[in-house]
Amino acid sequence: MSDPHAASVLSVRFFLDADADPGLLPRLLAPFARRDLTPDRMWSHRNGGTMHVEIALAAMPAAELHLIEGNLRQVVGLHRLTRADEPGLSRAA
Repeated sequence: MSDPHAASVLSVRFFLDADADPGLLPRLLAPFARRDLTPDRMWSHRNGGTMHVEIALAAMPAAELHLIEGNLRQVVGLHRLTRADEPGLSRAA
């Protein structure tokens, strides 16, 4: 039998391309901060007028995933968002 809690936490990476703007990075982190989540990795690189950003969490609560992805898709200036995820380890109580 499979563990019912195995899918409750995912390892997730978001890859985003957006207009380079001074307020972009705080806007991308806001959905995580509102849910008391701290990304394990954030990387950004500017290429002309476009900012390429990767945000990774090793243990993202599956119930929050669609909410955060939806918030990220609403960020002003976003051109593209892709996501890579895989099952993570469930958190100990």
